Amino acid sequence: MPIIVISVGNRFVYVPANKPQCPISTKESLPLHRLLETYKTKAPYSLTLSLPLDIYFQLKSVTHFWPSMAAAAETSSQRTLRNAFGSVLAFFILLLIGVLAFSIRLFSVIKYESVIHEFDPYFNYRVTQFLTKNGIYDFWNWFDDRTWYPLGRVIGGTVYPGLTLTAGTIWRILNSLNIPLSVETVCVFTAPIFSAFASWATYLLTKEVKGAGAGLTAAVLLAMVPSYISRSVAGSYDNEAVAIFALIFTFYLYIKTLNTGSLFYATLNAIAYFYMVCSWGGYTFIINLIPMHVLLCIVTGRYSSRLYIAYAPLVVLGTLLASLVPVVGFNAVMTSEHFASFLVFIVIHVVALVYYIKGILSAKMFKVAVTLVVSIGLVVCCAVIAVLIALVASSPTMGWSGRSLSLLDPTYASKYIPIIASVSEHQPPTWPSYFMDINVLAFLVPAGIIACFLPLSDASSFVILYIVTSVYFSGVMVRLMLVLAPAACIMSGIALSQAFDVFTRSIKFQLPGISGKSEVDAGETSSSSVVAENDAAKPDKSEETLKERPSRKNKKKEKGQVEKANVEKNSTKSKIEKRLLVLPLEASVIALLLLVFLGAFYVVHCVWAAAEAYSAPSIVLTSHSNDGLHVFDDFREAYAWLRHNTEVDDKVASWWDYGYQTTAMANRTVIVDNNTWNNTHIATVGTAMSSPEKAAWEIFNSLDVKYVLVVFGGLVGYPSDDINKFLWMVRIGGGVFPHIKEPDYLRDGQYRIDSQATPTMLNCLMYKLSYYRFVDSDGKGFDRVRRTEIGKKYIKLTHFEEVFTTHHWMVRIYKLKPPKNRIRGKTKKSKSKTSTTSSSRKSGARKKNPWH
Repeated sequence: MPIIVISVGNRFVYVPANKPQCPISTKESLPLHRLLETYKTKAPYSLTLSLPLDIYFQLKSVTHFWPSMAAAAETSSQRTLRNAFGSVLAFFILLLIGVLAFSIRLFSVIKYESVIHEFDPYFNYRVTQFLTKNGIYDFWNWFDDRTWYPLGRVIGGTVYPGLTLTAGTIWRILNSLNIPLSVETVCVFTAPIFSAFASWATYLLTKEVKGAGAGLTAAVLLAMVPSYISRSVAGSYDNEAVAIFALIFTFYLYIKTLNTGSLFYATLNAIAYFYMVCSWGGYTFIINLIPMHVLLCIVTGRYSSRLYIAYAPLVVLGTLLASLVPVVGFNAVMTSEHFASFLVFIVIHVVALVYYIKGILSAKMFKVAVTLVVSIGLVVCCAVIAVLIALVASSPTMGWSGRSLSLLDPTYASKYIPIIASVSEHQPPTWPSYFMDINVLAFLVPAGIIACFLPLSDASSFVILYIVTSVYFSGVMVRLMLVLAPAACIMSGIALSQAFDVFTRSIKFQLPGISGKSEVDAGETSSSSVVAENDAAKPDKSEETLKERPSRKNKKKEKGQVEKANVEKNSTKSKIEKRLLVLPLEASVIALLLLVFLGAFYVVHCVWAAAEAYSAPSIVLTSHSNDGLHVFDDFREAYAWLRHNTEVDDKVASWWDYGYQTTAMANRTVIVDNNTWNNTHIATVGTAMSSPEKAAWEIFNSLDVKYVLVVFGGLVGYPSDDINKFLWMVRIGGGVFPHIKEPDYLRDGQYRIDSQATPTMLNCLMYKLSYYRFVDSDGKGFDRVRRTEIGKKYIKLTHFEEVFTTHHWMVRIYKLKPPKNRIRGKTKKSKSKTSTTSSSRKSGARKKNPWH
């Protein structure tokens, strides 16, 4: 039956009124007798009252208006206890979700050991060590002469410091509490800790959109999603470890500000954005997605002062704070990635000015003023756009970074910047990778999008925009599956929450003995939810209803509504029942069982992915065979050899993938590393690897290189070796030095290393260093990665000598022969020659400049 909803503080009292539903929202400042008079005036309608707490105790004295109000007041305390119990239960569930998010990422430590994973995390670990040892000021001014020799690198101005400062702060706090953990241990467990924080932030964000139930579901989904686990297992000490939490928390504070219009939350939003800028270059996703949502709200007529408060402080404070980060600096206002936020900033101020003028002028004057404001606004916008076009046109990349252009045009990197295209995580994903990384969430996302439209609010429109943009970017670059994961979890949480609500309610209504009571409660719940949604969506209209004076026209409408009240009474109840009792009992039970089975399948897949697919550190490899488990620790074996058997000032050349690990674990100077900031320097190394032995020796000798490190997987079947990466060395080198041509290394367009390989391929340095003495391993020279016998089995080195090969031949280290030995070997003369003749020949055989 229709009801009266009385809000007492944070509690609701539901009172049957036997009247058709027509909610009336009132101000809390009105006295009780005025509220009761309003009810008497609007007798045919049910009433929505919002009362302060002190009026709650007066409810029993007004039972002559509502006979059942006393009973309703008595049940209010029960509702309060139930809400309190629900809050406590939600708190403990969130604690368990945090424990789950942390513990599921510990397989790498349990199965292997507490060690840093991958390549980039080793640089972050080395920087954190420097920070904790030397302090923040030395960190900002640190010039690292062990990388990018002979150029070096200014660390403080070229890194995103968020991860390093976070881990350093945690280490310092723990040590101040007499918890003596090493820096390495803190770095290993930083990512699992922040995965729990990210799950809690997901709960807060989803709760603002669709309630606590959806928030808890989304949080538990994110705690286990494989895409996020791949970047946050214990030991994965990379920027994304803290950046995903910062991304979700920034979005939550934006939605919170949008729902409340609070400047306090707006300020916190700018600070959270600043932390995101410090943590990861993906902050540009935030500063473009939020302006898109603001523009969408303006275009669809959903502008409000809350929208202005949510956006304007973020642009002003966020941009000022972002420019304080050295690696960003003036890029916060000079690059094209940030221009969208400034254009929308101008647009929202023009719209705000129009709404302000509309409130203080008459209709005629408003038209004149709008014409003037729009004219001036167009002129200002055109001027700003002209300035931006001039700035963009002055840049060869139109003010966009290479990675941003690769997102907008997926073919850009492969055409113009092969160094970006050579990174495996910058490749577009395959369809199976979606099932691997988000599993069943891919099928729940469409249902979540539909649920967000029922009803559509500012918050739900934002998460819809979030999922749409993240799906596009994840389809361009597999690394950005990480950005898709939170959006997919939020949508799937909303879909599962709505589905469980519908199915359980359908079962509850049809159970024998409580169906009648359930229908009444359902009607009350439905009406209250409709009231709440209408009041939240249209607060201004409800206030205008109270202020409206009764006119003849309004009285006629009220009389007509009174006459139709009895007819609509029964239809209202039937509509509510039809809307809630959608499915029969059997279908609801089966659907619930299927959802439980779907959740169980998701849990099993996530645990398997965490334990098997993403827990193995790339520096320690394992394989299973009939003989049992085999461990390949060749990388650490090679770095330990370099650390103990070479001089401190020796320079080591390798492909850029291994630069961070060589510097951190071997403590030796490298020519290039994973920062990839200087394409010419990387092209020089690629050219050396692609050149014949003598030319490669001259290039490396000019760079003062003493050792060359190559990774070879042909003996044990390790596919990520340098032979498989070799074509990228050719392409990057050929992009700077035109004499290196990719077709010279291909036979009829095919990349081959067997007897059909081209002479250029068989004689290049990479081929020789990889397959030197390889035939001695099995007598045939069979490559287990390429599954063929090598084309050149007996290789002789004249300018390099092998000094170390690891146990499984995965890492091979060669030393450049000194010029003296090379010249003596080539200028063997008879003993009758005088010493003056030999000395003159030696002086004439000085090394030539390899660049001419």
